[in-house]
Amino acid sequence: METERFKIKDIGYGLVVPVVVGLIIIAFPAILRPALDSWFPAADMMMGVEGSPYAFITAILTHGFAQMVIFAIPLILGLIWNKWAGGAAGFLMGTLYYVANAGYNIMLSSTIGIQVVQAYGIEALDASLFPNLFADPSFIGNYIVGGILVGYIAGSLNNGSYSFKRMLGAGLTAAITVGVLQFVLNMTVAYGAWMSQGDPFQAFYLVMLPMAVLGVLAPVIGKVMTWYGLQPVRQ
Repeated sequence: METERFKIKDIGYGLVVPVVVGLIIIAFPAILRPALDSWFPAADMMMGVEGSPYAFITAILTHGFAQMVIFAIPLILGLIWNKWAGGAAGFLMGTLYYVANAGYNIMLSSTIGIQVVQAYGIEALDASLFPNLFADPSFIGNYIVGGILVGYIAGSLNNGSYSFKRMLGAGLTAAITVGVLQFVLNMTVAYGAWMSQGDPFQAFYLVMLPMAVLGVLAPVIGKVMTWYGLQPVRQ
């Protein structure tokens, strides 16, 4: 079969759209995060700084958005392809996000250490005060295992159906299941579990809102993809 000829619109779909989406994703932590931090500053318990009661908005629109992107790919693949594709994509995306968080957390720990030294002197340094992502088993469950489960569950429940009702039910069930798993891990085995236990409602809200929104958006995107024949071809 002859390869389809090149069209001008291929530049839009193959170059412009991916670059625009990538820039939007980068803009959330690079541009939006500093602005939100100035509007809704987070509390700094070590420095005795009281934060805004709406600081959770920053977390939802930055880390929550990133989490939605990471989980959206395996969820959509599970819906329009199969459970194995969804699970495999979830493993890859979750692992990449875990590594990205590791790098971010190293820089965060260094910043906290500098602040403590400047405020209280070198003798005030205490390793227990610093976040340690590598010793936090909840991140493996939250992102790697969670990514696998969200794609696999969605694919298993949908089982190749293109019915929007079934896709929506499968997507919401998978997303909410992983959201509950994240909440339990954050309340029990996470390095900062004591913070989640201090405000369980906010801890639940922070993980469930992005996942519930994703559970609705992913089936909508998947359904639109089937309209244009973008789903994988089944032999």
